Amino acid sequence: QVQLVESGGGLVQAGGSLRLSCAAAGRAFSSRAMAWFRQAPGKEREFVAVISWSGGSTYYADSVKGRFTISRDNAKSTMYLQMNSLKPEDTAVYYCAACRWRVGVTQATEYDYWGQGTQVTVSS
Repeated sequence: QVQLVESGGGLVQAGGSLRLSCAAAGRAFSSRAMAWFRQAPGKEREFVAVISWSGGSTYYADSVKGRFTISRDNAKSTMYLQMNSLKPEDTAVYYCAACRWRVGVTQATEYDYWGQGTQVTVSS
């Protein structure tokens, strides 16, 4: 079992930055790939970024590549998403998720634990 709690969301102006955190409880955190997804109003949930169990491999959606950085600290059972150069189209509820596997994938169906989400709003 893995329990996930996101934090760090908020309201920011376009061009600004936010850092999201995902705190995990449960022994399986360090053996799983972890990812961030987001869902904007009226849209389907979409993949944002994934990091492997060791942190040695990362992958990003094209829409955030070069602006967002995913990282993790297994000693603290915490994952992060540093978001820079934010745009209004980044506005969404951001969810962290734990993958079934050590190396992450982009399909949400391969993630079996999810947090409650944290709202990110970027004003123009």
